This record gives sequence, structure tokens and C-alpha cells, in this order.
Amino acid sequence: MPSLSLHDSLTRTTAPFVPIDPAHVRLYWCGPTVYDRAHIGNLRAMLTADVLVRVLRMLFPRVTFVCNVTDVDDKINARALAAGIGIDVLAETVLAELHADLAAAALLPPDIEPRATHHIPEMIALIRRLLASGHAYEAAGHVLFAVAAFPDYGRLSGRNPDELLAGARVEVAAYKRDPGDFVLWKPSTPELPGWDSPWGRGRPGWHIECSAMAERYLGESFDIHGGGDDLLFPHHENERAQSLCGYPGSRFATVWLHNAMLHVEGQKMSKSLGNFLTIRDVLDQAPAEALRLLLLQTHYRSVLDFTRAGLAEARRTLDRFYRALQQTPPGPAVPVPEAALAVLCQDLNTPAAIAVLHRLADAALAGDAGAAAELRAAGAAMGLLQADPAAWFQAGIDAAAVERAIDDRLAARRARDYAAADAIRARLLQGGVVLEDGPSGTTWRRA
Repeated sequence: MPSLSLHDSLTRTTAPFVPIDPAHVRLYWCGPTVYDRAHIGNLRAMLTADVLVRVLRMLFPRVTFVCNVTDVDDKINARALAAGIGIDVLAETVLAELHADLAAAALLPPDIEPRATHHIPEMIALIRRLLASGHAYEAAGHVLFAVAAFPDYGRLSGRNPDELLAGARVEVAAYKRDPGDFVLWKPSTPELPGWDSPWGRGRPGWHIECSAMAERYLGESFDIHGGGDDLLFPHHENERAQSLCGYPGSRFATVWLHNAMLHVEGQKMSKSLGNFLTIRDVLDQAPAEALRLLLLQTHYRSVLDFTRAGLAEARRTLDRFYRALQQTPPGPAVPVPEAALAVLCQDLNTPAAIAVLHRLADAALAGDAGAAAELRAAGAAMGLLQADPAAWFQAGIDAAAVERAIDDRLAARRARDYAAADAIRARLLQGGVVLEDGPSGTTWRRA
């Protein structure tokens, strides 16, 4: 069994992964803020976690995967207030949509999906600890973390003091001792969500939420913390600071893992450019597995360019893989091939693993039944190639309408009206359906 190496954002090196407890690997991933439908950049981050968890579960006997839900946030508050509903109603609606989108893309559900609003007592307890240790202070109804009290601040993001100051200017306020100090607790006006606390009715800052939930479910020290690289600063920098100060002697996360940005047609995705794509936008146009393959074809630490042409090519690649699986009758399941697992263990090198799929497909198309079984097993390691091949080739088409057309064509042939039969075949082909006549009758597939 190969050993796993991962790139650690803290040390900026790729090194062998050594869990705190080899019998139980613990992973925390920063999940969605549920104010609107998730976009394909969100999917890329969560797909990175999905592949990581799949690999970990092949290597270790027990893995606990925690992915949080941020369900109290200024964007959520504003959206709910504008709609005249509670943040809980908005969160439930958006989360249900997200779960449906992720299930369609074959993402594994987390073992634990904690919601911020369900863990206010844990956040208050951690803030108390930070106040008691002198790492936080009260000012103007707020509680703030004092960055000057943590000399290691900035190490995770690699930012120097000037860069940290520039990044903090969005929230500079007169009551802060230092411009970089960040909010742990803030007061709520009557129309905003709030909870009773020692500092008055208010709500938590974003960063304290993840620190409290990670400790609640994984302990003061755990193995891996991950998310998109847009979270490196300020979110993960601030999480690390408050957790290490709140739990002296802890390590918080041993490894920090971050995926890179996603662009659309060569540009940064944004609503202002008109290229903002939700997961549902894409799933309405193409099979979820094609989207999954497209995202996996780029290494998670490289910027990914989503293109319509790339999505179409991913679908054609899957056609080839499923055609290879059709070549031989299904046999017993086999382990993930060593060649595929070895490259996945090299910092989740999914492009190299997909190259293994291509080699196995070549052999399967030449009639190698063993290669076909290995192709399915290697695909499963990345959440691919688990559909029935016949179902794949018929997906997205009105099967009942096709079957009626086949019956009409058969009737025309029996009546020796070959022109009508040929016209039916041509009409189906124009609609993207290929008919294949064989000894057992006529079958069909997507063109």
C-alpha cells in the first residue's frame, strides 16, 4: 500500500502525511455559507475534500470528515431580511438545494455537518478563554482578538505586517487597538439574529465559528484542515490564531490543504462579467459526471479554467470509458489498481490518475476483461464510472419516446415501408440517438 503525501500550506512543502492517530484520521473542511445556490468554484473545493476522503479511507481504518455550514453571516442576514424570512428558513432552503446538487455530482456526505447556529455555547466558551488569557478584549459592545498578542500571526498566509494591515482595512474601526484585530463577537440590532451572551445580545464573528466546531467534533488537535485558497487569509489565518491561543499546547491542524481558484472561459468568475455559474446551471446542461471529470483533470493546487468546450470533451472522454466497460461482461469487483492509487497518494494527483484510466480503457477496448474491472475500480477511487454503461449512453433522453419510435420503425419494416423506417432512424439521429440493430433486436444510445 503506497504512503500518502500532501502539500501543507503552512510549511509550503509536500511531505508524507503522518496522522496523530493512525487508527483514526480527523479532517475539517470549510463548507458553504448558505445564502444562495453554490457555484462551481464551491464545487471544486468540496470535490477536493471528496477525493481526499476517498483516498484516506482506502489507507486508514477510520476517517472522520467534518464539513461545516455557515448559517449566520452578514450576507445571510441581509438576504433573509430582504425576503422577510428568518435566517433558519433561508438556510434550510439553500442547504437542501446544495445537498441535491452535491448528491448529483456523487460527492460523499460528511460524517458530521455542524451548523454554526447550533454551536453558539461552544463559541462563547472559546471567547471566554481568549479573554481570560489576554488574547482578546472588549470594546464598544464587541469582543476582538488582539493580533499583537500572537507573534506567529501571518505565518499561515505568508503575509508580512504591511500586507496584513492592508487586508484588515475593510474592518478598521475606532474601537480597535490594532487595525488587524478581528471580531469574535458583535452586537445585534433588534432586526438582526442574536443570542444572549456575557457581552450582551449579539452574534459570532465568522472565524470563531469554525474554531469552536472543529474543537467540538475533532478535538483541540486534529490532522487536516482544508478549503479554497481564498480562505487562507483572513479566515484560516484567524482560525489558527484564536485556536492556538484558546487551547495552549494544542496543534490545531497538523496539515493545511487548499485548492486553487476556478476561472470560466479564461476569466475570473464574477456576476459582473456575466460568467457566474452555479452548480445547477451546469447540471442543467450536462451530466454531473462530465462536470466532475472536467474538474478532476486539473490538479487541485493549479488554477482551473472551466470552458464549455472542456465540458463537452469530458463528456466524450466518459463515452469512451463507458464504451470500454461495455466491451466485457461485468465481473467481480477488484481492488483499486496500484498505478492509480500510487499517483492519488502523490498529493491527490488526479490528472495522473485519469491518465491511468485512459491506459486501462485502451486495454479494455481491446478485449481485456481484467482491464475493464480495474478501470471501474480506478474510477471509483475518484467517484467516476459507477453508472451502468447502458444508462450512461441513454441519460438525458426521453427513453419512452425513443422506444415508441423503435416500435414504429419495426412496424414500418414489417410493412416493407423501408423509406419510413429510414426516416425514423434519421430523425432519431438528428435528435442525438443512434439505433443499433443486432440479433436480439434494436438497441439505442446517445450519439
